[in-house]
Amino acid sequence: MLRRHFLCRHVGYHDVYRGNVDAALKDAAQIPANDPAFAIPAMAAATKHLGFGVTSTTAYDHPYSLARKFATLDHLTEGRIGWNVVTSYADSAARNLGTGAQRAHDDRYEVAEEFIEVALKLWEASWEERSAVMDADSSTYIDPERVHPIEHSGKHFTVPGIFLCEPSSQRTPVIFQAGGSSRGVALAAATAEAVFMNATSKPGLKKQVDALRQQAVGAGRNPAHIAVLQMITVISAPTDAEAQAKYEEYRKLVSYEGAMARYSGWSGLDMSTFDPDVPLRHVKTNAGQTMVDIFSKMDPQKEWTPRDIAEYIGIGGTAPVVVGGPETVAEELTSWMEETGIDGFNVAHAVKYQDIKDFTEYVVPELQRRGAMRTAYEGSTLRENLFGSGQARLAADHPGAVYRDSFTAKSLSGDQS
Repeated sequence: MLRRHFLCRHVGYHDVYRGNVDAALKDAAQIPANDPAFAIPAMAAATKHLGFGVTSTTAYDHPYSLARKFATLDHLTEGRIGWNVVTSYADSAARNLGTGAQRAHDDRYEVAEEFIEVALKLWEASWEERSAVMDADSSTYIDPERVHPIEHSGKHFTVPGIFLCEPSSQRTPVIFQAGGSSRGVALAAATAEAVFMNATSKPGLKKQVDALRQQAVGAGRNPAHIAVLQMITVISAPTDAEAQAKYEEYRKLVSYEGAMARYSGWSGLDMSTFDPDVPLRHVKTNAGQTMVDIFSKMDPQKEWTPRDIAEYIGIGGTAPVVVGGPETVAEELTSWMEETGIDGFNVAHAVKYQDIKDFTEYVVPELQRRGAMRTAYEGSTLRENLFGSGQARLAADHPGAVYRDSFTAKSLSGDQS
């Protein structure tokens, strides 16, 4: 069972509900949202094996600066960094970052595909191995013959020059991705090494896992080179009764307005315009179509009202919620893995920090006792801890590997997109 520290970097805020951000502010619905990248060096200095997956968007970042940021973090963490690729959906982010209106959904993924291509070229193809010769006799720190411009000229990005950073332990950070749409799944199958999923049932999750792995094969990749992580919220305590009591207390704290602020932001629908007790019919949106469709797909026989949705997402968002003592939770998590083929979980929380602390204290020892969670680490990098010792670099079947030995501008210029 795989578990990593995942840090969301939300660059917008939820201002769709009632046309303003008030409900999100009152309920602290994904706000305040500081940049987690600045906290990682401190956390890495205090830990040895913990990996850090950081969200950065292809909509508002630039591949040249993003590649530099992640290379720097990979150096500082000694190879424990991952990049969670998102295309962003919030119009508030589009307005405040100077691009105006949000791009259409499929256009965002077209940009993302080229963005990843540029970043891979910078990480893999600009600096040869041992470029930093550090030869005092010749007063040479970096051998210029071993550093090459990538000469990228594409539809959305032009990056002609060399990369700024010496290669880090992993060169390319572990690539995470979480898109649930058809374009998102296709991008994940082609380029992701770890994929976040958010299914609401085991049969639904198995279907998604199987489809992803099948597309990975179609993209020329070994499906075993993609780790699949299901989002799940765990509310645990020493006993089932204590965990259930904690859950009931949590339910009393759920705010309808706060839940609707989140769902409005995710879906792009102003839920204040819908009657709380009238079933919500299928609609199209340019934001998170997956979030609109998720409830109709979860239970096709049920007509979901906004109040039903608020009660469901009030604890754990759209992720399943597991409540119980150590044995109950361990049994349930194990069954999710065995029945769906996932590799691990993205463990969420209802109460920040407390639920993760409880999970670590109560559930982890039981999972380790059952052999479902590691007690030691084979490698030192995030990629090795995902796929095995000695696998610190991109797998040979990853599209980024084609740039690994392309260390001349001539060879790159003949392969532009």
